Amino acid sequence: MKRRSFVKAAAASLPTFGILSAARAQSKEIRMIESGGLSGDSIQVGYIDPLKAKTGINVVRESPSSLGKLRALVESGQSGTTLFELGSGVVLQAKKLGLIEKLDWAAINPAAMFPEAKNEYGFGYQYFSTIMAWRKGQKEPKNFVEFFDTKAFPGKRTLPDYPHYCLPFALQAAGVPIDKLFPLDVDLAFKKLNEIKKDVAVWWKAGAQPPQLMKDNEVQYAICWSGRVVGDPAFGLNFAGGKADLSYIAVVKGSKSEDKLAAWKLYHEMSLPENQAKAAGVISYTGPSPDLDALLPQDKLWQFPTSKQNKAVQYFENAEWWADNGEAVNKKWEAFKLSL
Repeated sequence: MKRRSFVKAAAASLPTFGILSAARAQSKEIRMIESGGLSGDSIQVGYIDPLKAKTGINVVRESPSSLGKLRALVESGQSGTTLFELGSGVVLQAKKLGLIEKLDWAAINPAAMFPEAKNEYGFGYQYFSTIMAWRKGQKEPKNFVEFFDTKAFPGKRTLPDYPHYCLPFALQAAGVPIDKLFPLDVDLAFKKLNEIKKDVAVWWKAGAQPPQLMKDNEVQYAICWSGRVVGDPAFGLNFAGGKADLSYIAVVKGSKSEDKLAAWKLYHEMSLPENQAKAAGVISYTGPSPDLDALLPQDKLWQFPTSKQNKAVQYFENAEWWADNGEAVNKKWEAFKLSL
């Protein structure tokens, strides 16, 4: 073989080897634990389906998510679950506990994103609110003082079985304004919860529970995620005093490198405004693209957590406070639950 022919043949063989190596190195299926319900469905429609159509990579979803479940996964040494949904405060806790890994933003190569969504340890994929809601026809509370007043507003409640979703509302019920919530007066919050606990029929863990409980008339009032109730004529709701937050998808510590390569591709799909608009069509939450609003139905902007009118009456989660105090508060929460 002539030298020129040999060089051409050798050069031609190199890309093939690289492609084969890349194919072997990238998983075609990974697992994710997310919060469930319509939120999970929005991930499927907005991001997983486009990813699969473009790359053939599938993402298998499970729910619900919690810090305890993440810790159990990591401590068991498993490597089968790659992605895990966490609230903003829990992301910092998980980072401090060594439960999640840094993201490779260069490999993700995202479209434009709001800065707070581009976290070193998580992709901020969904802005959401936790608010008060009630079964249609019930007396309508205007604030959390009234929501916690079970004599003036009789009926059973369902509250989140998560301290970071529950304690700030109890403090509002005790008269603390939303701009003075942090640092949390934890003892005052638990005192207020002790006053209402006999009227709490269910402490929910999955976001799909509160609307179903209200529809079944097992409870009449709920603290729940806004996207579960907005736009449903079966419910009344109020964003006043609600908690605005950003949910992140993190990478579980110890995930396999080939699974992470697939995860970077999913993250890229999650950064695209056209995909975020698809997700917002499933549930009234918004993604992190600064170009998203123009793609949303203008007559329904009031339903989204980041609309001007809703942002003005909510507080934003204090992730740093929870990162510093979450472990101690979780222990108090477990002790409180034992008293029920």
